[in-house]
Amino acid sequence: MMKGIYCLLIEVCKSKDILIGRLGKIRFEKGKYIYVGSAQNSLEKRIERHLKRKKKKHWHIDYLLENKNVKIRKVILFPYKKKSEESRLAKEISKFGKPIKNFGASDSTSQSHLVKI
Repeated sequence: MMKGIYCLLIEVCKSKDILIGRLGKIRFEKGKYIYVGSAQNSLEKRIERHLKRKKKKHWHIDYLLENKNVKIRKVILFPYKKKSEESRLAKEISKFGKPIKNFGASDSTSQSHLVKI
């Protein structure tokens, strides 16, 4: 089993307000987004989990991916990277788009782990 960090390239097919756990309702404009995450046990199982529509909601991304207007278009894996690299990558990607404030960043030094590009 691999561990590491990953990026999900996500498409929001229709602008919509979506309830994201404790963050509350967030407006997601139609377009493309990049989500940065990590898996310290099994990268494969984490990606499989994200690809399922129905699941117990644990992370902010679960609430977003549950919506029928939201699709994962591509997955990019970075095996064997340290968890600290997750925040660094999220910060770098944020420079090229609009970060969704506090999304997926509860245990991170970055402002967000989801960026509209």
